[in-house]
Amino acid sequence: MVRRCVDILCVQETKWRGQKAKEVEGTGFKLWYTRTVANKNGLGILINKNLKYGAVDVKRRGDRIILVKLVVGDLVFNVFSAYAPQVGHNENTKREFWEGLEDMVRSVPIGERLFIGGDLNGHMSTSNTSFKGVHGDLAMVSGIKREKTF
Repeated sequence: MVRRCVDILCVQETKWRGQKAKEVEGTGFKLWYTRTVANKNGLGILINKNLKYGAVDVKRRGDRIILVKLVVGDLVFNVFSAYAPQVGHNENTKREFWEGLEDMVRSVPIGERLFIGGDLNGHMSTSNTSFKGVHGDLAMVSGIKREKTF
């Protein structure tokens, strides 16, 4: 994150259990995370030391959706990290995830900025020839880079 100048990063499959926040030792970043079941799911949002004090609210929905609301100057950012159920989960579990994400997104007031980063388990094709820039080896799918955010 430091090398690529990323201030906010959404992560999935975190290893910390609970619904907490922690300073990432030696980096200046703070991680808000949620994980309710051992060895399954878990996600979080890492925020740079310069922005972490602007966090005014955190909402969690199980171990698949987390929202951190940041106030930066006159702007309010709502950053979601989401981890959709994979292949093999039943349709009810998938429907609950998407409805939960929709409910949380709809709760964001108009006029506030909204960012969603995550592993949404979309499948488009077995190759990336038709979807250059969308499908394939993208280093910054979930990251919000400093120079593009503000």
